[in-house]
Amino acid sequence: MTFVLGAAEIGTVIGDVDVVGAVEAIHADLGSGAMTQPAPVALTGSDDAVFLPMAVRSDRLGLVAVKLMADIPENVARGLPTQRSTILVSSTVTGECVAILDGMAITRRRTAAASVVATRRLARSDSRILGLVGAGNLATEHARAFAAARPFERIVVWSRSPTTVERFLGELDADLAGRCSVASGPQDVVERSDVVCTLTPSVEPVVLGAWLHSGQHVNAVGARPRPTHRELDGEAMARATVFVDSRATAMAKSGDLLVAVAEGLLPVGGHYAELGEVIAGAAVGRTSADEITVFDSVGVGAQDLAVAARVIDLARERGIGTPVAVAPGSSAPLTRFAGAAS
Repeated sequence: MTFVLGAAEIGTVIGDVDVVGAVEAIHADLGSGAMTQPAPVALTGSDDAVFLPMAVRSDRLGLVAVKLMADIPENVARGLPTQRSTILVSSTVTGECVAILDGMAITRRRTAAASVVATRRLARSDSRILGLVGAGNLATEHARAFAAARPFERIVVWSRSPTTVERFLGELDADLAGRCSVASGPQDVVERSDVVCTLTPSVEPVVLGAWLHSGQHVNAVGARPRPTHRELDGEAMARATVFVDSRATAMAKSGDLLVAVAEGLLPVGGHYAELGEVIAGAAVGRTSADEITVFDSVGVGAQDLAVAARVIDLARERGIGTPVAVAPGSSAPLTRFAGAAS
């Protein structure tokens, strides 16, 4: 039986999912070699739209998934989201399609969770101030995720749009909003923060290497999955020790990394440790208090699968979603996924 879970239905259960735990566990699998994450192939056409099928298999979960992510900048003029995604999950045992899920909430939550995990592993433990460059939906998810899993004393936020900042503050609870202050610009955010998250769909850099200070950690998150779009300039990447979520994926679609290489500020063929390798002990993370670290977060299908597995389990337990017999022999109920429990 295939469960169809729309955005509203996912929204009723995802708050009860340990997203940070799921993301950390799946990165540990990647880092230990228990699973692999191939780079997605960009499907382009005559317009500016890019479609990315992100395929992944986890034997621990007993699941394989393909997330089709659509990045369509022209949707701004249509009043529609510029990024949309759908996740198809199948059993590795029977091949049956287990579920079809809208990807919006899962993508936002797993992206913020990856920043939390990277910050735990790479930032200085005495980091007290979180900086958010950008105040949209990703910023809201990051503020909430850090508050729940790795709290900061203060949050400094900036956006080009004052209205966006007002909406951001209004979406947080009173205590969290009270810890926020509004910066005058991205440089102000960087100079005042111990940990910085860049959360903009920028084409050109919004954070410069000249602004970074000793001991800082940066999560580069928001740039579109295109090899020419970036939020950090080449100097920022060159000054830092760079970590990635997936080398194959980063070398295929990270503008932050690829443009810095093209500019000669990072070496061609450089080896960048993956976050999962740090978690698994196969690579070294931060090595000194003065070191600047960057987590180049491009997003991988393994993160989506890890969270989707837990969402599906909870939805099925609570009778949420629409069961559909998509294929012959699909009427038998499915057992709980191994390793998917919180």
